[in-house]
Amino acid sequence: MTGSTEVQHGVLLLHCPDQPGIVHAVSEVLVQEKCTIVQSQQFGSSTTGSFFMRVEFAHIDGTPLDLPALRGRMEVVAERFAMTWRLADAARRQRAVIMVSRFAHCLNDLLFRTSIGELNLDVVAVVSNHTDLRRIADNYGVPFRHIPVTPDTKADAEAALLDLVRDEGVELVVLARYMQILSDGLCRRLSGRAINIHHSMLPSFKGARPYHQAHARGVKFIGATAHYVTADLDEGPIIEQELIRVDHSLSPEELAARGREAESRALARAVRWHTENRIAVVGNRTVVFP
Repeated sequence: MTGSTEVQHGVLLLHCPDQPGIVHAVSEVLVQEKCTIVQSQQFGSSTTGSFFMRVEFAHIDGTPLDLPALRGRMEVVAERFAMTWRLADAARRQRAVIMVSRFAHCLNDLLFRTSIGELNLDVVAVVSNHTDLRRIADNYGVPFRHIPVTPDTKADAEAALLDLVRDEGVELVVLARYMQILSDGLCRRLSGRAINIHHSMLPSFKGARPYHQAHARGVKFIGATAHYVTADLDEGPIIEQELIRVDHSLSPEELAARGREAESRALARAVRWHTENRIAVVGNRTVVFP
């Protein structure tokens, strides 16, 4: 997790048109609030003319931060440089819902990492269109919500999910192998706060039994892609990708096992980077400060 358990750390993530004086202006705000910079990362894009920056900071004497005062000072700077920005307590846990169907690997991995403090998550519910994985949620003491989905009930199911998101103050929805296509309307409602995971292989194999298809074609690499959810199926801004080399000696079942490993790793990193405010989204691309 980002930051110390004893000293409060803040994090500022921003992007804006590149021009002189941005770093100086941000540093001046932090100096005015008697903060010291713990970590700073920045990137200037020569292709888009945009500047990206992530700064983690704290009071040098370890006293709590005055985040409202910092926000007030940053609003002036942000207006001056036309910034898109956010400022947060680095240790704040984001309220999340994890959505699953019948594959357990990503759910189990996320709940385990959360239980040991590796992820800044407060998982308020596991939502599934099946009941198979209730036992995993129960093992971690997380409420399980069964919301069945059929063509006739899809709209009602999505409305129930949105009710849960609203009532529980959910900030992040993680599709951890949730095998349902979200409607365009739901994708728009969850824009920027829903992350999905899917396998990625070349050639691309869609439909049933993708690893059997990959085995039949003799693929040499398998992998997984974690991305933000958009109305374009599996085409949202990419956050992270994991790649594993394979060969002819592996059976389709062994390929699938390697694929589950890749999916779990990529999704966990994507969730961690999102909750640590390390991802700037511009159009259909991301800039990630890992």
